[in-house]
Amino acid sequence: MNGVPMLQMTLAMAIFGSIGFFTGKTGIPAAELVFVRCICATLFLGFCWIVAGQHKVEVWRKREIVQTIICGVFLVLNWVFLFKAFEEMSITVAITLYNLAPIFVLIIGSLFLKEKMTVTALLAIVTCFLGSVFIIGIQSFTSLTDFVSSGFGWAILSAVCYAMTMLIGKGITGLSAYAMTFVQTSIGILMLFPFMNFTVFIGLSDANWLYIIGTGLIHTGFVYYLFFNSLRKLTTVVISALVFVDPVVAILLDVIILDFHPSILQTVGILLIFGGIVYTIIGAPVREIKTESASKVM
Repeated sequence: MNGVPMLQMTLAMAIFGSIGFFTGKTGIPAAELVFVRCICATLFLGFCWIVAGQHKVEVWRKREIVQTIICGVFLVLNWVFLFKAFEEMSITVAITLYNLAPIFVLIIGSLFLKEKMTVTALLAIVTCFLGSVFIIGIQSFTSLTDFVSSGFGWAILSAVCYAMTMLIGKGITGLSAYAMTFVQTSIGILMLFPFMNFTVFIGLSDANWLYIIGTGLIHTGFVYYLFFNSLRKLTTVVISALVFVDPVVAILLDVIILDFHPSILQTVGILLIFGGIVYTIIGAPVREIKTESASKVM
């Protein structure tokens, strides 16, 4: 009975996984690419929202609107930092570090929200930390310059912002997913517009524009439609499993098409990080898993 929603979710996650490959082919910086993505998402999802008639039955609460705006700020920063990481390091390493977000949810929740840190959570954090050291290389931690130039900082910042998006978005229950994303991407347009360098769009090739439009319409508009359309029709277990299609596709594209060959230590690091994340999901309450899975929007 859930065959179509499963197919939609799988397709959405697979397309999400190719965004790093598309990003490298656009020929424009991270901030400008996110700006285009926000415009495409706002127009596409706004259209879907209106056509579905959902805009007529939205429940707008002041507290949730404020939460959605703050959540939108972190969502946009998450995108910018992730694309900056793609510019500095391999897609495999960047996407692996990006998926540390659930671990940061545990850390932030423990430090600031007074949530109890379980043994499972602590083991997962230690495992993922060791994986991070292996995947980036211990030599990258010897100087601040090497650390920044490695792209590690951008990837970690993107994961932290992603975690904040999860945490802040937990309390938003009145707004539909379409309304919430429409507000967030609209905020992104307003945030980024003053910093845009529109000269970067001059002289781009047809191929560049194809990848830019693809990133905006396919990776954002179309994929978000598939994601939200299938999300509420699937069980927590299925959602939690299918979100891993995203990093698997990203890593396969990086290895097969972009010819990235991880070292032995990097391979161990990747396995440690994803092992820690899976361990976290297995040990987390069902309610938490579903919330975090529902926030898995790149």
